[in-house]
Amino acid sequence: MRTSLFDYELPPERIALRPAVPRDAARLLVVRPGSEPEFADRDVRDLPELLRPGDALVINDSKVIPARLVGERVREDARAGIEATLIQRTGPERWRALMKPAKRLKAGDRIRFGHESRVCLLGALDATVEEKGEGGEALLRFDFHGPALDEAIAALGHMPLPPYIAARRPDDEQDRADYQTVYAEREGSVAAPTAGLHFTPELMAKLEARGVSIARVTLHVGAGTFLPVKSKDTAAHRLQAEWGEVSAAAADPLNDARARGGRIVPVGTTALRLLESAADEKGRLCAFSGDTSLFIVPGYRFRAADLLLTNFHLPRSTLFMLVAAFSGLERMKRAYAHAIKTGYRFYSYGDACLLHPEAAP
Repeated sequence: MRTSLFDYELPPERIALRPAVPRDAARLLVVRPGSEPEFADRDVRDLPELLRPGDALVINDSKVIPARLVGERVREDARAGIEATLIQRTGPERWRALMKPAKRLKAGDRIRFGHESRVCLLGALDATVEEKGEGGEALLRFDFHGPALDEAIAALGHMPLPPYIAARRPDDEQDRADYQTVYAEREGSVAAPTAGLHFTPELMAKLEARGVSIARVTLHVGAGTFLPVKSKDTAAHRLQAEWGEVSAAAADPLNDARARGGRIVPVGTTALRLLESAADEKGRLCAFSGDTSLFIVPGYRFRAADLLLTNFHLPRSTLFMLVAAFSGLERMKRAYAHAIKTGYRFYSYGDACLLHPEAAP
């Protein structure tokens, strides 16, 4: 399909720079194909009454690491400022990273991250550029490894806010809490599974009291998930692989819930892509552990998701393509136009949608 089909215009003032307070006060656009009205304006805190007893929410418990590191490139007496956004761990002491600026970077360069006045007790965090790749990517070998490297990154790193936020304000300590779900547990993401940012412990308790079960899965979100598709046709785009896991302890209750007539409701596109990767042709979920690069565009036949809770996504992104596949491209364009007209807030810190599939069960 032509990538241009997934374009739309968003006024800059619609991009949220901070989340709603409290989290579940965010607005929720309910999209119901085949019904009148097509759209309903609600709030995230209304979710318990929008779901049925027996439904099953699926949450991604991956935890965002403070993956943006600020430092200096050191060559003899010459120093130059540089930033690295960690995108994929490849070993105990190695990370692939997006470097900025990257043009003059070369293999063998030494980089010192952080200022010595605030470096962790382990000392300075130094790295060597082992390889320079395309598109500003480099392979870094840190002087620390394993838990020591994790500790240093946690002490010196910044939360990797998306460019559309980072370009308009610096990150701060509040983002360490805001850009993390309340149920985050397993470290590994370099971008937040943003649909989950709307949940509070109180909302989760109300959902369970309603009879909605909650299953945990893990998909470590990579930076490539949110990037726009640059190719003219979606067939030429390749999604970066991300590691995920669906345990048997999660899969079996979800299969049972569906067998009893309950609906499976992924919280976010990350949870949905993982479930689809773990489902067989009949839609039964199996235990899964490994990489997935599943790229969903219109025409895809969904097997494991009955509804989808998700945020508003960037134009030409793989995420907007996914929601267009789920609820219909023209319908989602109308939904986004409605959201813009009625003041919804967009992207990672913005409002949410509850999507019903184009062919509702």
